[in-house]
Amino acid sequence: MTAPGAETSPAGRQRFSGFLDLVSRAVGDGDEIPSAIEQAFRSLLAQDDWLDDEFARPDPARYQQYLLYCDARRRFSVVSFVWGPGQSTPIHDHGVWGLVGMLRGSEISENFELRDRRLVKTSEDVLTPGQVISFTPKGGDIHRVRNVYADRTSVSVHIYGGDIGSIERSVFGPDGTRKPFISGYANRRLPNFWGGA
Repeated sequence: MTAPGAETSPAGRQRFSGFLDLVSRAVGDGDEIPSAIEQAFRSLLAQDDWLDDEFARPDPARYQQYLLYCDARRRFSVVSFVWGPGQSTPIHDHGVWGLVGMLRGSEISENFELRDRRLVKTSEDVLTPGQVISFTPKGGDIHRVRNVYADRTSVSVHIYGGDIGSIERSVFGPDGTRKPFISGYANRRLPNFWGGA
């Protein structure tokens, strides 16, 4: 594994490109997570030499969501989440399937259900590098995510069954009230992992 902050390698860029090809072939137009993706995702996360530093940069004010790739038909997107010390999301849903894999550091995903219009915490996942969790709207996709560490940055990579930055979703208050939001992306430029400027 390459140390965080190291430049991306040609082999790493090639691995990421191959991963995108595999996902593109495997993804359909439905709500199910293609089984071929998870193992390939674990293999991608096992070597930390493919993510450009620009898409692993924290912000002191809030976590960052960088678009790494979006399928031309918007069937899936790949995003890096960068968590500054102590940063977290509000409680939110997704409306599409997703896989979350830890690249650097560690994060906690607190999982919730709506019961009688109130939020109830059902479980908690602690992710460390290489670990992957999944969710679907049918199986439960309401959670809150936070950086485990109060003194360093963590980076996770997410794959969603849609263009997550343009999908209208919900954030939830403690009493279960919903508020619509569209997350967008923090990118200053679109990534190019295939060479060129």
